[in-house]
Amino acid sequence: MRQYPYPFQPRRISIGGHELSYVDEGRGHAVLMVHGNPTWSFFYRNLIISLRGRRRAIALDHLGCGLSAKPQDYAYTLENHIANLTAFVEALGLDRISLVMHDWGGAIGMGFAGRCPEKISSLTILNTGAFTSTHIPKRISLCRLPGLGPLLLRGFNVFSRAALHMAVCRPLPPEVKAGYLAPYDSWHNRVAVNGFVRDIPMNPRHPSWPVLLGVEQNLSRLKHIPTQIIWGGRDFCFNDHFYREWRRRFPAAECCYLPAAGHYLLEDAFDEIAPLFHKFYDTLELNAPKIAPK
Repeated sequence: MRQYPYPFQPRRISIGGHELSYVDEGRGHAVLMVHGNPTWSFFYRNLIISLRGRRRAIALDHLGCGLSAKPQDYAYTLENHIANLTAFVEALGLDRISLVMHDWGGAIGMGFAGRCPEKISSLTILNTGAFTSTHIPKRISLCRLPGLGPLLLRGFNVFSRAALHMAVCRPLPPEVKAGYLAPYDSWHNRVAVNGFVRDIPMNPRHPSWPVLLGVEQNLSRLKHIPTQIIWGGRDFCFNDHFYREWRRRFPAAECCYLPAAGHYLLEDAFDEIAPLFHKFYDTLELNAPKIAPK
């Protein structure tokens, strides 16, 4: 029996020979939620519940994350995560998707969207990035050091545990903390947490730099798509520099800046955020082209 609030029956799908876990609740307009590191679909649990009465709420766990398979010899790279998301969308036959992205899910989600803009009906950006940057907090940089990094991340689970305090402004209840940690309970199961941190490209010599540069260059293909930016102002990692950059790149976006919310903004300010989603999607559907019956 689960000891954390995750009231869903996850589904399984094989992508590239590995099983991915995902939540698929409700019917209608598809809202696809893409998480980052070190979270999983649990991060979106309240949003799924809020949306599923009127829309189709889908949230996958990246390979190596959440309840998905955790192969030990897999290359946990940005390119592979984008390919997995693309294959997932194709396998489910999704079209006219509203994409929601957080943390490293921004680079993954925008990577997919920039290659397949015709499949996207809207974008929601939550404290994330999808462009090259040399900004990285020292505490994360420390976790990238050879030898020490794997010991901290895989051995002591420092990254996931620290996020429970550093990524929020309001203390998390014990059962919510348990939910974030549950899939990452061993060296084996923390393989992708370490892989994500190692894959952050900080300079052109990094193998994922050209992939992220391609994601950045493709953002211009998405400027015509309805976009909302919801931002926690007390984020130690994706700080206001990223917020300003998103606003520069998507000047027509609807923006909501939450000065008292941290990186896990759906934990700090969900009651404020949920109505923004409903209003955004209601407007989107109201303005959608009407298709005459045959």
